[in-house]
Amino acid sequence: MKYSIELNEAESKALSHVTYDPQEWMQSVISERCRKAIDKIFKEEIERISSEGGTISGTKEDVVLNANIKTGKQINDEIIKEEQNLSAL
Repeated sequence: MKYSIELNEAESKALSHVTYDPQEWMQSVISERCRKAIDKIFKEEIERISSEGGTISGTKEDVVLNANIKTGKQINDEIIKEEQNLSAL
């Protein structure tokens, strides 16, 4: 999957000042964040499957890809809706 970002000239210049290779740095930062999320999802799925008496098969990536999880947007939307419901009380 490919994502893109846009920087203005000042942002690009500043990033080039603090990194040797901005593209490589961004890839590294994003990959590390993804690794942490994969580890968290995997751990939670293993705990869920084990508590339900299920069996675990496949690789860590397989477990993560098969996990029934919400997106960050879905989670955020639920929080906003809950806050709106509470404020309406």
